Amino acid sequence: MAAHHAPEVIAQLESAAKVLMAPPSMVSHEQRQHAEHIFLSFRKSKSPFAICKHILETSKVDYVLFQAATTIMEAVVREWVLLEKNSIESLRTFLLTYVLQRPNLQKYVREQILLAVAVIVKRGSLDKTIVCNSIFHEVGHLISSGNPVVQTLACSILTALLTEFSSSTKTSNIGLSMEFHGSCKRIFQEDDLRQIFVLTVEVLQEFSRRENLSAQMSSVFQRYLALANQVLSWNFLPPNLGRHYIAMFESSQNVMLKPTESWRDTLLDSRVMDLFFTVHRKIREDSDMAQDSLQCLAQLASIHGPIFPDERAQIDYLAHFIEGLLNMINGIEIEDSEAVGISNIMSNLISEFPRSILTAIPSELFSSFINCLTHITCSFGRSAALEEVLDKDDMVYMEAYDKLLESWLTLVQDNKHFHKEFFTQHAVQVFNSYIQCHLAAPEGTRNLTTNGVATREEEEISEVQEDDRELFSDQLAGIGMLGRIAAENCIPLLISLLEDRVTRLHGQLQRQQQRFLSSPGPASLANKFLDDLYEDIHWLILVTGYLLADDTQGETPLIPSEVMEYSIKHATEVDINTTLQILGSPGEKASSIPGCNQTDSVIRLLAAVLRASEVESRATRANLIELLSPQMGKDIMWFLRRWTKTYLLADEKLYDQISLPLIMAFGVDTEGAQWIVGYLLEKVISNLTVWIAETDLANDTVQLLVTLVERRERANLVIKCENWWNLAKQYASRTPPLNCLPSSVQRTLMKALVLAGFAHVDSETKQKYWTEVLQPLQQRFLNVINQENFQQICQEEEVKQEIIATLEALCGIAEATQIDNVVILFTFLMDFLNNCIGLMDIYKNTPETINLIIEVFVEVAHKQICYLGESKAMKLYEACLTLLQVYSKNSLGRKRSDVAAEEEQYQDLLLIMELLTNLLSKEFIDFSDTDEVFRGQEPGQSGNRSVSAADVVLYGVNIVLPLMSQDLLKFPSLCNQYYKLITFICEIFPEKIPQLPEELFKSLMYSLELGMTSMTSEVSQLCLEALTPLAEQCAKAQETESPLFTATRHFLKLVFDMLVLQKHNAELTDAAGEAFYTLVCLHQAEYLELVETLLSSQQDPVIYQRLADAFNNLTGSSTPPTLDRKQRMAFLKSLKDFMANVGGLLCVK
Repeated sequence: MAAHHAPEVIAQLESAAKVLMAPPSMVSHEQRQHAEHIFLSFRKSKSPFAICKHILETSKVDYVLFQAATTIMEAVVREWVLLEKNSIESLRTFLLTYVLQRPNLQKYVREQILLAVAVIVKRGSLDKTIVCNSIFHEVGHLISSGNPVVQTLACSILTALLTEFSSSTKTSNIGLSMEFHGSCKRIFQEDDLRQIFVLTVEVLQEFSRRENLSAQMSSVFQRYLALANQVLSWNFLPPNLGRHYIAMFESSQNVMLKPTESWRDTLLDSRVMDLFFTVHRKIREDSDMAQDSLQCLAQLASIHGPIFPDERAQIDYLAHFIEGLLNMINGIEIEDSEAVGISNIMSNLISEFPRSILTAIPSELFSSFINCLTHITCSFGRSAALEEVLDKDDMVYMEAYDKLLESWLTLVQDNKHFHKEFFTQHAVQVFNSYIQCHLAAPEGTRNLTTNGVATREEEEISEVQEDDRELFSDQLAGIGMLGRIAAENCIPLLISLLEDRVTRLHGQLQRQQQRFLSSPGPASLANKFLDDLYEDIHWLILVTGYLLADDTQGETPLIPSEVMEYSIKHATEVDINTTLQILGSPGEKASSIPGCNQTDSVIRLLAAVLRASEVESRATRANLIELLSPQMGKDIMWFLRRWTKTYLLADEKLYDQISLPLIMAFGVDTEGAQWIVGYLLEKVISNLTVWIAETDLANDTVQLLVTLVERRERANLVIKCENWWNLAKQYASRTPPLNCLPSSVQRTLMKALVLAGFAHVDSETKQKYWTEVLQPLQQRFLNVINQENFQQICQEEEVKQEIIATLEALCGIAEATQIDNVVILFTFLMDFLNNCIGLMDIYKNTPETINLIIEVFVEVAHKQICYLGESKAMKLYEACLTLLQVYSKNSLGRKRSDVAAEEEQYQDLLLIMELLTNLLSKEFIDFSDTDEVFRGQEPGQSGNRSVSAADVVLYGVNIVLPLMSQDLLKFPSLCNQYYKLITFICEIFPEKIPQLPEELFKSLMYSLELGMTSMTSEVSQLCLEALTPLAEQCAKAQETESPLFTATRHFLKLVFDMLVLQKHNAELTDAAGEAFYTLVCLHQAEYLELVETLLSSQQDPVIYQRLADAFNNLTGSSTPPTLDRKQRMAFLKSLKDFMANVGGLLCVK
């Protein structure tokens, strides 16, 4: 752009800036859009360097200066291949000098100009046109000037370089590949990064020697400390990582310091480590600076990799670091702002240094380190408990405490380097401290501040707060593990505390009952006492649950080896009969039973929880329910479920050694097992009768029931109980109180009933179950819907409740599907599914019912489809097809405008797509069989042609498409699910796509185009991935007249434009490249035409030649491209070179 037009261009830009900077009320939307367009056009202008320099030297408007810097940055990268080396160098010098001469520039303008310098240096580093040494030389001069303003500027220059080279996420979007950014980063991190660190360390040394710092000097100090942190947090890129791996590598959150060998002399110099300890001691009272200095130390604590020449170097480094750390911590009172930093340092030392190195440091030093870790863990635990009570927003001690517990787990689980008792005393201290923090005064310190004053009232606890067992699961798992390590101390402690608290609770409830009988009235003091007891019992049960059993997802839960060993060790001192008596007498105090000290402690700990459960049950029978805590009820159910999974009927074959008391109490064919199943079942029924209004407690209760029946051995004990059949009959008759339970509870209860009913092979039991549970459900449903006046009464509350309860029950039945019951359940559910389709019409204006009907289909497909043979699957496909047809008819006939209606449709569509995806999974698994049947249909039979998953899914997509408004696609989960489904279809059934009805085919192609061009990069990638199989299908079929062939020609143009003419996310280059290559193979003549059109539109001979050469290198081979893997890989590699060369060249005005 010619500089002589400068005055008018500047005037235009300045007036546009005035519009953009004006308050919204002063300018119209059109004016603002026009102003934005002016800047965007200017930034795309060709060779804008002269005019940008002129703007920087003459304009007084900051925003215009900012835009001029941005324009230079973008144009340099875009036109790099056309620029002379000298002009690039002089441009860089101009920008740097410009900033140096104007110390009063606005910060955002200065940062942008320095970013432009960094981008120039980065682009030049690859072809060695620019080296950083000259810049470092200039920066060194600036630092040594002693002028704080100039030193701050020097820091800004280094920060800009560091940010630009650091990682793909912070890098300016200059449209070059990840490999390019990776190569630049590797070159930079070997030498230039180290030079920045050396410069930074020199500044920190200088500042750390000074006694008093002015505010201005402190500010400079802080900038350089932050810069040091940035260098030490550098994610060193290993050699030869592909772009996908680079992206994964760069996205890792916690970067540990893994420098290359070239850093050895710099970082292994003990003076560097000492400097950071000194710096922290100097500035620790300034919380912002302290965070940076502690983060630097945490990074130095994580150092690993090739920087260490041998083990000796590692041992020396670690010992020196631990000495420095202990000197820093001992004798100071840790500030709140230091807690997380110190825990990170401890954690990194333990996780990054091999245990063999940790144990090789002098033993006294190691012992001091572990004692310090213990002291800090207990101290942070107390502060964390207080933070929790005060409900602080910033839970620094909680975060620090969790980190330290993780470190303890790393240590105590290492049997190779530490013998079993090595950490026992430390574990006892941490465990006892945790228990103390969670018990009320006088034995505990819960709710007490440092000066011993009780804090806020419990009633303030938020209703929406997550349950403690979820919120603190990691913490409790850590404490549970430490409790097992020190089982000798911790299990007896829990027994003593839990028995004591339950006895107090029993006494308190009895006194309250007598008080009520003599003088009904408020008893606030007693209630405070009860609240404290309940909170104590809450934490004791949680810790007991985590100590005795593990969380197991999908694995067979095993009794923890430490608990088993503890029980075996004391088995000779145990009297089995007394143990069983204590277990079987939850109504009595354990200490009142003769010989109570000769019992197995693991069983006695369970008995203590059963005693709490019994006290609760008796209080409900005495009508004291308002004095009980639903939270305690939940804790008991949670504990019993966790215990049941692990201990009840444990499989002896899974253990090397087994405890005789545990097997005699809860093993197969024991009276103890049958007794406890009966007791638990009684408790479940009691809870479901008493706690109807407490949804969470009722949910926990039915989950315990599911656990009791999900394993056949346990279920066989359950169905021997008379209570079980009473529960089943009561549920089936839909009478109070069970019919008043929340719907989610009823669904799970149904699941449990089905699991138990089919657990037994005995056909008599199955028949009894069928007659008493499933048949009444079916009969009552049919009675309701077959009434002549059903259409008139269907909206009555009672009828609606009956329908909803049935639908919930059907979901529960489907959830209980297993391979041995699927035949019966499928036949039973199919009758319902066909009736449910009829309900779709009747309840078309009742969204929650429609939602639930679709959900029944989703559950049946999800749980049963994988077990169904050909004919059964066909029935399900046909039912789903009819459901979708009815839904489509009703939806299109209904106008939705308000937000609530859109929300409803969002829920429906999400469920429909889940249904379609579930159906697809079947076709994916049984692909060949189903397809063979599908292809083998004779033309004459097409009238009753079987339906395949593909047909249902494609029809479903046809329904979903018209309903997917632009507004609905704004729901990210819906949009992603939709495009995943489309891509899945194209990948699994590419041959079905050309056979689609014309309108559906067009809609599908439009969806792909919309996703590619107007959605997020994730959706765009999915669409590009869908194109490859479609183009391959075309190439196989070789039908040049088909609509798919025509569509792929259009997509060739779209992908060509995306790669060559538009700025696109570098992440998409691979997916776009794959699709592009397949499309080029399919449409070679059209591709050459696109290239020719593009070249002929170029006026500039230099750009013409660059492009012609680049295309020639890309596809100029004499052999035409084919769908051969080797050729494809070579093309993708060439495409990356092509993008690096001419990627942004054409994005100009």
